[in-house]
Amino acid sequence: MKKYILIGFSILITACNLGTQPPTPESPATQTPLPTLPPATATDTLVFTPTSEPTPEPPPLYFTDEFTSASPYWIFSQTGGLNTPTTTFENDSLRIDISSPDTWMIGIHNVHTYNNVFIKTKANITSTGSFGLICRYNENGWYEFNIYSDGTYNLLYGKQLTEGVARYIPLSTGSSVYITSSSEIGLHCQDNFLLAYVNDNLIRRIDVTNYGLGEGQVGINTSSVSESPSNIIFEWVQVSQD
Repeated sequence: MKKYILIGFSILITACNLGTQPPTPESPATQTPLPTLPPATATDTLVFTPTSEPTPEPPPLYFTDEFTSASPYWIFSQTGGLNTPTTTFENDSLRIDISSPDTWMIGIHNVHTYNNVFIKTKANITSTGSFGLICRYNENGWYEFNIYSDGTYNLLYGKQLTEGVARYIPLSTGSSVYITSSSEIGLHCQDNFLLAYVNDNLIRRIDVTNYGLGEGQVGINTSSVSESPSNIIFEWVQVSQD
């Protein structure tokens, strides 16, 4: 009995299969080939190099600087005072602003050294303070001539002790009717003598043989007094032989 059932079941499956059409085989899917890409190449990278102002040619031994542009040959340093003065080249002038009292700022022109030299400047003091000139600046010291907004002047021997600290020895002090808030001053370092001028008038001549500064660089300086701020504007600096 069991055997017949299996046979009948087999016949039934066969009959079902005979009534069904075999599936039509599907055509294989076609694929459009991807375009061939060129091999990757390195792309040039644009490098933007910031442009800088070219360094100006150093001035000759004797020259006039009218401050029409900033110069890399002026080196400024501070001696004393709490706040650092600011220096600005603007409007064809050099402006130095000092915000703290009892502060000195020295500017040295570092291109040439001189023995006998005559340095002049025209400057304006817009408040209390002083401005002046320097000659024979070297590691052993320098000479200064300063005029003050109150009509006084001094000649000094200065020497750097440590960074930001200098010692000053007075060589001569006084007052002059020629000193105004806008003055032209001159300092002539001539052999063993210093000659100080205000508006083309010789106001002092002193012997500096004992200090023995033979040669050095020239410069300018400004300072505040017990009152501040101080604002000084240099119109030009001239360096000549006499």
